[in-house]
Amino acid sequence: MILSAGYGTRLWPLTEDRTKPAIPILGKPLVGYVAEYLAGYGCDEIVVNLHHRPESVRWALGDGSKFGVKLHYVEEPEILGTSGALDNARELLRGETIVVVNGKIITDIDLNAAIETHRRTEAIATLVLLPNPECQSFTVVETADGCLKGFGSMPVQAEYVGREAPLMFTGIQILEPRIFDYIPRGGFSHSTTDVYPQAMAQGERIATHVATGKWYELSTPQRYLDISLAMLAERGEHLAAGSACVISEGADVRQSVLWDGVVIEPDARIRRAVLGDGVRITVGEVIEDAVVVRNSLVHGKSSPAKALKGVVRGDNFVVSLSQ
Repeated sequence: MILSAGYGTRLWPLTEDRTKPAIPILGKPLVGYVAEYLAGYGCDEIVVNLHHRPESVRWALGDGSKFGVKLHYVEEPEILGTSGALDNARELLRGETIVVVNGKIITDIDLNAAIETHRRTEAIATLVLLPNPECQSFTVVETADGCLKGFGSMPVQAEYVGREAPLMFTGIQILEPRIFDYIPRGGFSHSTTDVYPQAMAQGERIATHVATGKWYELSTPQRYLDISLAMLAERGEHLAAGSACVISEGADVRQSVLWDGVVIEPDARIRRAVLGDGVRITVGEVIEDAVVVRNSLVHGKSSPAKALKGVVRGDNFVVSLSQ
């Protein structure tokens, strides 16, 4: 199952007309990377939950055939949370071991190794973890003897000097069907607060698998840009441009991501920017460290509480990444 129902409020305004898993990363929707990842390990039948802008995920994935999978879409009229989403799809998931992946990651973590840990430990659930040596803002996962003990707060770098790096959850988990015994029916619930503590209290084993490998999580405009540029650098490139983009002679565009239909007029200068669908940058305009979408996309709409603030500049809405 791919979890794709979230609002993506911190990525706004890029998620105004699509959900986070449907945003393009170097010409492919983010959720497409997840589908291909699962297909590579023989998971060829996938449930995808939908809520915010559900048509954007359907458009991005289609029937799944171009990614080598068969898809089943399950809509949530009201957002249900990480385990509520499983409950809503339980009839499609019963009977077999379930791999659940967050729809906002790109990774090459060895899923077979994680499944081996899951089988060996005979756990009801296995969480795939990674060390977090830079103490990025991901909740600390507390473990002992290869099992989950609980969830802490955000790590503080000074507290880990001379100690092993804190562990963080990758958004990949492996579940046995009996996990449904602990998932509340018919409403909102989260695995970390409403399911795992109750299962552990009944003596169930929640295993942890500490993995290695590439792992990108795209949850903010800055992370979206940084990760896109890192992936471009792996190819020896510095610019990604979608379909029907026009970069006029004399324009200087570097270290940027252009979605579809972007027009950049002569003598414009673009650095470390994300330009959304249909954006036009006028003659001589300078855009640096910013996300730009058409103002018509967001006009009259309030920005989410967790989103960066932007300003109207001509026909565009510009969000500085230097906030």
